[in-house]
Amino acid sequence: MEIKNIIFILVFIAVTVFFVYSCGNLIRYMLVAKKKDDRFDKPWQRIKRVITIVFGQSKLLREPLAGGIHFFIFWGFVLFLFVVIETIIQGFSSPFTWEFLGPLYTVITSVSDIFGILVIVSVLFALFRRFIIKVPRLQLDVKSEIDAAVILVLILFIVLSMFGQNAASIALNNFQYHNFELRPVSFALSSFFSSQDTASFAFELFWWSHILLIFGFLNFLPYSKHLHVLTAAPNVFFANLDDVRNTLKPLDLEDEDAEYFGAADIDQLSWKQILDGYSCTECGRCDAVCPANIVGKSLSPRNILVQIRKRTKDKAQLLADGITEGEQFEKTLVHDYIEDKVLWQCTTCMACVEECPVMIEHVDSIVDMRRDLVLTESEFPASLNNVFKSLETNFTPWVFNAADRANWAEGLGIKTLAEDNNGEILFWVGCAGSFDDRYKKVSVAFAKLMQKANIDFRILGIEEKCNGDTARRLGNEYLAQMLITENIETLNNYGVKKIVTSCPHCMHSLKNEYKQFGGNFEVMHHTELIEELISDGKIQLKEKGSKEKLTYHDSCYLGRYNNIYDSPRKSLNYLDGFDYVEMERNKSKGLCCGAGGGRMFLEDEEGGKINIERTKEALETGADKIASACPFCMTMLTDGVKHFEKSDEVEVKDIAELVLENSK
Repeated sequence: MEIKNIIFILVFIAVTVFFVYSCGNLIRYMLVAKKKDDRFDKPWQRIKRVITIVFGQSKLLREPLAGGIHFFIFWGFVLFLFVVIETIIQGFSSPFTWEFLGPLYTVITSVSDIFGILVIVSVLFALFRRFIIKVPRLQLDVKSEIDAAVILVLILFIVLSMFGQNAASIALNNFQYHNFELRPVSFALSSFFSSQDTASFAFELFWWSHILLIFGFLNFLPYSKHLHVLTAAPNVFFANLDDVRNTLKPLDLEDEDAEYFGAADIDQLSWKQILDGYSCTECGRCDAVCPANIVGKSLSPRNILVQIRKRTKDKAQLLADGITEGEQFEKTLVHDYIEDKVLWQCTTCMACVEECPVMIEHVDSIVDMRRDLVLTESEFPASLNNVFKSLETNFTPWVFNAADRANWAEGLGIKTLAEDNNGEILFWVGCAGSFDDRYKKVSVAFAKLMQKANIDFRILGIEEKCNGDTARRLGNEYLAQMLITENIETLNNYGVKKIVTSCPHCMHSLKNEYKQFGGNFEVMHHTELIEELISDGKIQLKEKGSKEKLTYHDSCYLGRYNNIYDSPRKSLNYLDGFDYVEMERNKSKGLCCGAGGGRMFLEDEEGGKINIERTKEALETGADKIASACPFCMTMLTDGVKHFEKSDEVEVKDIAELVLENSK
C-alpha cells in the first residue's frame, strides 16, 4: 500500500465520521418535534413521485430556463457518481478503474465528459443570473449570497478538477485512451501536458483536488442552505399524496392533557415540518408566485421556512441535549422569529406549494401557527371577533339570520331534504350563495340550469351551516370542527351520498376534509356538472352571430387544490357568442383573487390589494366579460373592476349565469 493510500484512508475516515456526525445531529434535531405525522403509507406511490420530481425535475422545469440550468447540474452530479466512486476506490487501491465493465465503461466515460461541459456552462450561467443580472427572487442576504457562491464555485472546480485528472491520465497513457474509455473533451485537454513528468504531477494534483473538493462539498452541505442536496429526495418522498392533497390535518381537541393547540415553537411542529425547513433551497420560487408578496406585503413563504430552519438550529440542539432553560427558551418561533402579521397575510392559495421544487408544505405550517395564535394565545386581528361570533351563532361568517338561508329559493319550486329526501343530488348552496345579494343570483341560475336538465335535486335550507373552511384556515379549529361534525350529522341522517356546490371552498371541505370526521360523500363543483350536462345534450345552447371577448379566472380551491381546470373552460368554449382568451397567469399558475384563507374578512393594512393586481391582468386581455366559478373570486373581481371604473364596460359573471343566458 502506497503512502498516498494511507493518507487517503485517514482523510476518508475523518471526513466520513464528521459527515455522519453532522447528519446525525440533523436527525436528532428533527426528532424534538412532538406533533405526530405518519408519512410512510403507499411507498410505491411515493417512490414514483421521487422519480418524477427529483430525477425528472418536473417541478423545476415549470420555469424552463432556470429549470434547464438545474437539470444539467443535477444530472451532471448524478452521472459523476461513477467518477467519484472510482476516485474514492482509487484512494484505497490506486490502479482501480471501471474498465472491467467493458462497453458500459465507454458510456460512463463519454457521458460524464459531455455532461461535464454542460455543468460548467450551467454553473457559469447560474452565477451570471444571480450576481450579474440579479434575478429578483435570487437576491438574498449576504450570508446566503456567499453560501450560494461557495456552492456554485465548488461545483465548478469539482468538474474542472475531474477534467484535469482525466486529461492527465490520458497523457500518462501515452496520449491514448484506456480500454473502453471515451472522453473527447479530456482527450483534447491532454495535449496541454508536454511531458510524462508534468502529466504525473498534474494527475496527483488534480486527483487530490477532486477528492478533497468533493469531501469539502459534502461536509459543507449540512451547514449550508444547499442542505436540500441531501434532503430533497426524502422531503419529496414524505410529502402529502394526492388523496390528501392540500388538506389540513385535524387537531385532537378531545386530548385533556394538551397544553397547547397548533404550533408556537419548533418542538410543537412535526418532524416533516422541520424537514421542510432543512429542504428549503431559498430559490424564491414561492415568493415569486405568492400573491401577498407580489403586491408588497411582508409575507415571504421562503422566509417562513428559513426562520423554521434558523429556530431549529437555535433551539432544537438544546432540546436534543436535554437542556430546557436559558435565553433561547424565552423566545418562540411565533412572535420572535416570525411576525404575527405575516401569518395573517396568507391567502392559503397554495401557489407556493405548487411551485416548490422539493414539495415543501408552507401552508400547513402557517395554519398551525395561526391555530396557536387563535386557540392557545387568543391573539388575532380584532375584525375576526365578529366573524367567529357569527359562525358560532348564525352558522355563517356574515351577520345574517340563519332562518333566512333558503330565502333565495322562494318561488323556484325547490324542495328541501326535510320536505322530501328522495332527491338524486343535494345542492349545497353555501353561505355566499344563500346570503350575498350578488351570489344569490348564481344560486338561482344554477338551480334553473338543473331544472332545465331535469335534475332531481334538493337543498338543506335552514339546516345547512357554513362548511367550516373559513374558521379552519383562520386557525379556529375548534369552531371549524363544530360546524363540520354538525353538518356531517345532518347529511348522514338524510343518507346523502352525492353533493354539488358552486363554491370551491365548500367543495374542497365536503369532498376532502370531511372524510377526517366520518363524512364520505361524492362531491362535485357546479362547473363539472354543467359541463357534463352540456356534453350530454341535457342543456341546449343558442347560436349567436356576434362575438364578445371572454376570459376566465381560476379559483385556487378549484384549480390548485382540486386540479379542476378543464371543466370550466369546456363549459365556456361551448358558448357560441364568445372568443375565449387566457390571462397571462392561468391554470396552476393562476393568481389568487386575495380572499382565501379568511382574507375575505381581514383588512389590507400593508402593501397593495391582491384583487386589484388580478383584475388588472384580467382587463389587460381586453375581455368584455370575466368568468368566475367561486363566490369569493366574484366579489373580489367585481370590486377590482369598480376600482378601475370599468363596471359599464366589463361584467363579472359566474359560469352558471353565462350558460343560463346562452341556453335555449
